Amino acid sequence: MARNIEVIHPKTHLRVLSRYEIQQLKDFSAPTHELLRRCCYAVLSAGSQNDDYLDLESEFKDFNIEVAQEERGIVLNLTSPPESAFVDDEIIRGVREQLFSVLRDVLYAQDSIIKAHRYDLSRGEDISNAIFHLLRNAEVLKPDREANLVICWGGHSIPRHEYQYTKDVGYQLGLRSLDIGTGCGPGAMKGPMKGAAIGHAKQHICDGRYIGITEPGIIATEAPNPIVNELVILPDIEKRLEAFVRLAHGIVIFPGGPGTAEELLYLLGVLSHPANQNAPFPLVITGPAEAEPYLRDIDQFIGDTLGKEAQQRYEIIIDDAEAVARYMSQGTQKVRDYRSLIEDAFFFNWSLTIADDFQQPFDPTHDNMAELELSQSLPQHKLAANLRRAFSGIVAGNVKEKGIKRVQQHGPYQIRGDENILAGMDKLLSAMVAHGRMKIQGEYTPCYRIVNE
Repeated sequence: MARNIEVIHPKTHLRVLSRYEIQQLKDFSAPTHELLRRCCYAVLSAGSQNDDYLDLESEFKDFNIEVAQEERGIVLNLTSPPESAFVDDEIIRGVREQLFSVLRDVLYAQDSIIKAHRYDLSRGEDISNAIFHLLRNAEVLKPDREANLVICWGGHSIPRHEYQYTKDVGYQLGLRSLDIGTGCGPGAMKGPMKGAAIGHAKQHICDGRYIGITEPGIIATEAPNPIVNELVILPDIEKRLEAFVRLAHGIVIFPGGPGTAEELLYLLGVLSHPANQNAPFPLVITGPAEAEPYLRDIDQFIGDTLGKEAQQRYEIIIDDAEAVARYMSQGTQKVRDYRSLIEDAFFFNWSLTIADDFQQPFDPTHDNMAELELSQSLPQHKLAANLRRAFSGIVAGNVKEKGIKRVQQHGPYQIRGDENILAGMDKLLSAMVAHGRMKIQGEYTPCYRIVNE
């Protein structure tokens, strides 16, 4: 059920905009306004369990947002916002703050990054600088905090027992005063935050951080969960992934679908760069006992494609939340020591080298997907980059507007490559489908086809 028109005033940040910025947002024909509309509706729909973009598109067809200037600052006029964002006719405070976080990030990315001449976004150094400035503008970078941010990756569509395990791990991390960052959505993104909130409460930690990092293409189907208290929207998936690894002091990976595989491949590709060989980066793949066969399948896929060296970059811990948290606590201490030694910042990992293949946006058209080179003759980091792109395309076909519409128009993406790589991909993707990791509800229709030639 939707409401009529609601007027929302900022309570914390972004009280003032220039006339130019407001005009940008008031122009209903401008791309910036449509981007803002979609992201704001996602925030207002927090808690939704619908990951079917076409359903969501029909739900928000009557929704609109208008930015208005008042003498004391700005207000948002919302037309037909979701009822769930309000309690007793008052917007939920956390939702209000996230609305203005969307406004902040969309405007800053468009005006100060994408359209600004100060950044050449074809150059890796400028991309990293742009990400730094986006995070700084969002006030996510905290120079006075210890190196204690654990990023948790995992699926938005997971069974109940796996969700409980993510909460257990989050609780143990919270007891050890570790903060949590995730992709901000439901499932394995929500569970660690919820568990950590209880752990922090038991330790009387009142300023625990639950950072949600997303991007416009995915926020509609993975709306911010209610635990997120710091939301930041990056312009695309590549910048989102780089933000994760430059902010992280350690990463925990839970069972998930193609998006989780994409994240793991991205990180292993980055860590395989010769310049990063000696940098401590605690990485754990974990899940409850029931998920062990699936996690072993992931490990086997990594071994068959990227080799034993890549497998040595992570630990697999099964059904032991305390062991995961101890490993992360000890690992973040090593990160602190290393960053102190090389005089790198705790709040942003400048010393990490990220190759161009992992920074340039990949557009998953049918031609681009079919032309991906998936061959073991490639250097390890090059193969990791192309595998990451393949899984990124599958994510787009599953949950992103452009990808879904492309698949509707042209049929499934075709994925080609070496026979053993394709066999491993097919096995892993089939396991994701069989365990319901592609979609929260309803029957899944594959957006891809493995082509053996």
